[in-house]
Amino acid sequence: MNAPSVPFRPDPSWSASRPSRAEAEAAVRTLIRWAGDDPEREGLIDTPARVARAYEEFFAGYDQDPVEVLTRTFEETDGYDEMVMLRGIRLESHCEHHMVPILGVAHVAYLPDRRVVGISKLARVVEIFAKRLQIQEKLTAQIANAIEEVLQPKGVAVVIDAAHQCMTTRGVHKSGVSMVTSRMIGAFRTDPALRREFLSLANRGE
Repeated sequence: MNAPSVPFRPDPSWSASRPSRAEAEAAVRTLIRWAGDDPEREGLIDTPARVARAYEEFFAGYDQDPVEVLTRTFEETDGYDEMVMLRGIRLESHCEHHMVPILGVAHVAYLPDRRVVGISKLARVVEIFAKRLQIQEKLTAQIANAIEEVLQPKGVAVVIDAAHQCMTTRGVHKSGVSMVTSRMIGAFRTDPALRREFLSLANRGE
């Protein structure tokens, strides 16, 4: 069964109504005042502009298309039909509930069916989806589903192991805890030996 379609791009109506830089900086000044400080004091006067620039970096994934990244593939593989895996991809995202960091690693693999893609493209797909407001479960599914939909391989596997600052710096304040999510498609779901091989490689060195 094919994986469900993924909303690779944000709703155009939201993009069209995006606030201006000046409006974003004004919102930061409001938050500073709400927190109890003076946005006009020396140490904070440039903070709204800095925050706006940081948000452009944190959420750059909204302006990038994972489909374009995966479209350029190669068929000259000399019959290679074993798993292709990129392990330990650094992941930096932000929780959509509290807008604080999610920090961890992603392990991504696929089983080619005639076509392969440059390994840097796998890392780029992880980054594009991570650079959006996320929950880890959705992020894991989006990465796997995008690879499955564009490359149409025999199988895709994604595991993410990440720490959520919304849990370590607020709320229950539990440090040293990570969340692990996985998405298995095709052969990785139906072939236990292939799944074990992937998980063994993902856990190597930990």
